[in-house]
Amino acid sequence: MVQFKEVVIYLSSKYVKIVEEIKNQLTNGTLVAGSKLPSVRQLSETFGCSKNTVIKAYSELEKEHLVYAKPQSGYYIVNECRISAHDPAMIDFLSAGPDNNLIPYIEFQHCLNQAIEKYKKDIFTYSDQQGFHSLRSEIVKNLQNSQVFTEPDRVVIVSGSQQAIHLLTALPFPNGKKNILIEQPTYFGMIESLHIHQTTTFGIELSMNGINFDRLEYIFKNNDIKFFYIIPRFHNPLGHSYTNHEKKKIVELANKYDVYIVEDDFLGELDRDKKSDPLFSFDTSGRVIYIKSFSKVFLPGLRIAGVVLPAIMIKNFLRYKFSADFTSSVLSQGALDIYLKSGMYNRHLKKIKEVYFTKMQLLKRCCEELLPQGTHYTKPDSGFYLSIYLPEKVSAKKLALLLSEQRIHIDDTNRMFLSEYKKDNLIRLCISQVHDHQIQFGVEKIAQTIALLENKKHYHTSLI
Repeated sequence: MVQFKEVVIYLSSKYVKIVEEIKNQLTNGTLVAGSKLPSVRQLSETFGCSKNTVIKAYSELEKEHLVYAKPQSGYYIVNECRISAHDPAMIDFLSAGPDNNLIPYIEFQHCLNQAIEKYKKDIFTYSDQQGFHSLRSEIVKNLQNSQVFTEPDRVVIVSGSQQAIHLLTALPFPNGKKNILIEQPTYFGMIESLHIHQTTTFGIELSMNGINFDRLEYIFKNNDIKFFYIIPRFHNPLGHSYTNHEKKKIVELANKYDVYIVEDDFLGELDRDKKSDPLFSFDTSGRVIYIKSFSKVFLPGLRIAGVVLPAIMIKNFLRYKFSADFTSSVLSQGALDIYLKSGMYNRHLKKIKEVYFTKMQLLKRCCEELLPQGTHYTKPDSGFYLSIYLPEKVSAKKLALLLSEQRIHIDDTNRMFLSEYKKDNLIRLCISQVHDHQIQFGVEKIAQTIALLENKKHYHTSLI
């Protein structure tokens, strides 16, 4: 009996050691979202334990939503797309897809059936590489509500905004320049594309007070900037929105120094301010490229977005797109075309604008009432994202790990920074997947865990 207990303790310590080692690598950045973990066999050899012990460790990490298994492939670090809300006790401030309760499954299923019937001669064969003309015309009509006035010939349908970003990063631009400027922090998908293409990239710091325009002008003037990638409304991760005056000034500087602008207005339709305009509306020289996504406000799995391009760039852009996938799903395009024509999309927008606005106001109120002293948070009017600046020496990575053990998931924003701008004091909360009744409890736990980490720091400092 004694020997059996000793064996159990030994095996338990091995399994705990594996769990702790993986958590440590998450904390120090060795492992990041999407990383593939060593196989069960490799870890069993590394730690000198049985495969069952490794499987137990991975199972425990799965329960904490830190890893997930891919059949026939192995184990991976969770990223924001993999978190599942099936666990009612979990509070998901991490996932950034639309609220599952707001996805119009039945209505869109009806549109798919109609598309098969109405466009069957078009959607099951090769089609216009630029995109289904009827859909491009419908998107042009829809964009007028956002003060984007263009024509179907300038719109290209792409397989989601990420494809547009990826293609534009590689594409030669008419200004002949090579380097790219991005806000810091920014959408991690943009940073991934920059890394993959090994593009020389400059950053400009963004806060809720905006950017430094003297700094922006200096970068435009001196650094051979091909384009400036900007999220003008409800920024990811800060929630920041530029004023019309600031947008106009950015466009003026871009014109002055021959810089293009890639405007990722993916949450622009949630803007309640009817006087707020996109950068595109201030452009008179054809240098603002406008990306219209349907992922966050509608259906992520649809993988359809529209890009409004200067006429001079369309031919080359289509060449690059052809090398990627020839054409985006025509069945999805046909169904979306019918959905837009029916008026259902505008009714859907009206509904979700109110839901996300209400959630954001509740989150801001809870942050105001519950966050500890020394913690600051951004105050977006609406959108998906609010960010929290942590007290000095409180690590965002450690906070995220401690909260995940309590089944509360947040984003530590690490992957949203270029290496020279990296900070470990910023977390992002997304309100799209969290339920209203969970917000207060979730912020309470975040506040308590911040205080716990801060007190530990003070305690260790006093010992020194």
